[in-house]
Amino acid sequence: MKEKIFQMINTEAFPTPFCPGCGHGILMGAVLRAIAELEYDMKQMLFVSGIGCAAWIPSPHFKADTLHTLHGRAIVYATGAKLYNPKLKVVVISGDGDLSAIGGNHLIHAARRDMDMTVICANNAIYGMTGGQVASTTPLGSMTTTTPKGNQEPPFDLCKLVEGAGATYVARQSVAAPIPLTRILKKAISHRGFAFVEALSPCPTHFGRRNAFRTAYDMIQSLKNSCISTEKIRGMSPEELLGKIIVGQLVDKGTEGGRS
Repeated sequence: MKEKIFQMINTEAFPTPFCPGCGHGILMGAVLRAIAELEYDMKQMLFVSGIGCAAWIPSPHFKADTLHTLHGRAIVYATGAKLYNPKLKVVVISGDGDLSAIGGNHLIHAARRDMDMTVICANNAIYGMTGGQVASTTPLGSMTTTTPKGNQEPPFDLCKLVEGAGATYVARQSVAAPIPLTRILKKAISHRGFAFVEALSPCPTHFGRRNAFRTAYDMIQSLKNSCISTEKIRGMSPEELLGKIIVGQLVDKGTEGGRS
């Protein structure tokens, strides 16, 4: 398995551009492991990203065809590529700002059309690359460079957003649980139709230091403490679920859908 993964990596691209403690490196490893375990041929895959920290995950690190596109337009390019060559396995990897704010309309319409692609959103709840501004996923009360008194706007629940738009596979997991994350990524990548995975990934450089996290380890521990699986929430009251993040497979409508 290690040898397979090593063959999928562009070794000249290392070390990565990610900050120390960033969760995107864990996500990158989980994506590669999922593809290796599925035994997919990277020559039959296309990886598309927009602009932002997470957009650097496939390009330049994957030894595959990649498109590093305009800010917020990753899904547009991915749609065009899929329509031109329906045989391609198209995977979009980008951040929460790029996919759900700048590119929000493209996200919901691709889900509505049930486009046959996998979209992996690395959600660090902030604009990490451009200075730590508030994002569409920033929790209420959180400090950013543009909300010095705390965010006053309610964040998107990205999984509910794409589910409501029509996505046929929806899941959420954190990088603090790399093995369950890999399992979910395998299901999403092999799904025929619009598959969406929200990967919760800490940003210690901007979000962490502005919100009382002393170390990246503290942020990982916070994710472990706040995430709760879909199996464990059964029978829990709304009060017990306050402050918790539900992770796991949220929607799976089979593999019958998918427009090429």
